[in-house]
Amino acid sequence: MKRIITASLVAALAVTSVQAESLSDRLSSVEAELAKVTKKLKKQNKKINEVKAHDAGDNIKWGVDLRTSIDNINYDMADGTERGKNDLMATRLWLNMAYAPDAHNVFKGQLAYNKAFGADLGATTAPALNPFGMRGTGFDVFNWFSNESLTNDNLKVRQAYWLYLGEKAFGLDMPWTFSVGRRPSTNGFLANLRDDDAAQSPLGHIINVEFDGLSSKLDLSKITGVPGMSFKLCMGQGSTNATPMYGNLAYTAYANDDASMEDIKLAGFIFEPYNDGQYIVKTTAFRAYDLPGFNTANMLGALGMNPLIAPEDATMNQNGDIDGAAISVLVDGVTDDGYFSDVKLFASLAGTKTKADADGQMLGMDATAMGLGIIGADYGEDKGGHSYWVGAQLPVNVGDENYGKLGAEFNHGSKYWRPFDYAEDTMVGSKLAARGDAWEVYYTYQINEALSAQFRYTQIDYDYTGSNGFFASGGTPLKIDDLKVMATGAMGPAAQGLAQAFLPNVVEKATDARFYLRYRF
Repeated sequence: MKRIITASLVAALAVTSVQAESLSDRLSSVEAELAKVTKKLKKQNKKINEVKAHDAGDNIKWGVDLRTSIDNINYDMADGTERGKNDLMATRLWLNMAYAPDAHNVFKGQLAYNKAFGADLGATTAPALNPFGMRGTGFDVFNWFSNESLTNDNLKVRQAYWLYLGEKAFGLDMPWTFSVGRRPSTNGFLANLRDDDAAQSPLGHIINVEFDGLSSKLDLSKITGVPGMSFKLCMGQGSTNATPMYGNLAYTAYANDDASMEDIKLAGFIFEPYNDGQYIVKTTAFRAYDLPGFNTANMLGALGMNPLIAPEDATMNQNGDIDGAAISVLVDGVTDDGYFSDVKLFASLAGTKTKADADGQMLGMDATAMGLGIIGADYGEDKGGHSYWVGAQLPVNVGDENYGKLGAEFNHGSKYWRPFDYAEDTMVGSKLAARGDAWEVYYTYQINEALSAQFRYTQIDYDYTGSNGFFASGGTPLKIDDLKVMATGAMGPAAQGLAQAFLPNVVEKATDARFYLRYRF
């Protein structure tokens, strides 16, 4: 019996030993496999991280800005009639692009369309709406406001530029930038407040147009010790004299067209003497060369008042240069804390001066050519104009909760005031270009992180004609009250006939009440 038990124990121990050895081998094999898998996973994770890092820097980042608006617009004409539309609905889309392959190079772009509901108001598809002719003759040669005016649902390039960020200009501790392309030149400093946007490059008081050109900025704050001091040089082109690729009999694609207008150029600077984030001061000065306009004969033809020139045959010509300058000041927070720390106050002063060519009509109609002699001798003379602009933006707080921003602005322009504000975001034309008075109130509320709403009311009271026109006869500053007197016959039948023909096309007062919903992300 003992032998049997002993033999059984020996057999059991032998089997257990074999099983233990087998399990140990299996565990070792599993551990080896796990080690191989772990190694492979580490390699794969490394590759995945490399791909992620590459993609993060290699892809264009997109942003969406979609605004749906309804405007109630009204025009009081100088002859006592009214025009307007109480339900102008529109959609504006901006597709924002950005890409930075490294710390020194940045690409930014913006695709856009801006259209009325259910309508195509582009001049190329509705030529009857453009009495000034088509390619090479009328306003279609300029794309200073192609994305700010209601056109069609075609996507257009609103911005496309490359920006280089340097660290030491001329070997000094002076950061610098260089940029070239389709510039971010609308919604500039101060004009951005009511539009609820970040400020773009120019001073909005005097320049608000889409522009092609270059700029270079020097950050002077470190070498001078003055917070935010900088100097920026800007140059660009507002129109190019070139024959189209097809359509010219000589097939001389893109050569100068001697029968057309010359290139329109602009050069200037923006000097920021102080900017500590709370107190911001910016100045600018520029000269624009070879500016366009309609001479007397063509302007009267465009208005249907010249039997020798049909409206569609009216053409522009070069008239001269213009100088402009402005100084703008923003107080971004009246106090360091409390309610008034979020209050913004601003003031701006700007001026322009025309420099007419020998045979140019920068700011006047040729009375002699009309055979009337009732408009004055402004034609062909150099004239200076000025404008001032003030405003405030206040937070709307209830207890500890913020319920948006309330703003109010007022601006005045003199008889010969002539800024480049064609692309200002107002359906009734640029309020800042007004030769007269304009005031505006707005309320903006951020509903959630992506969605905001705004109500805005703008009123413009014109003292003189030509506020939104181009140069020459289109920018003639005729006093509206004088035209009314002329229309009564008090200055003779010739003056009466001229005034009566003009008054139905002269806006004396314009208003725009707008509500919008805006999605940004």
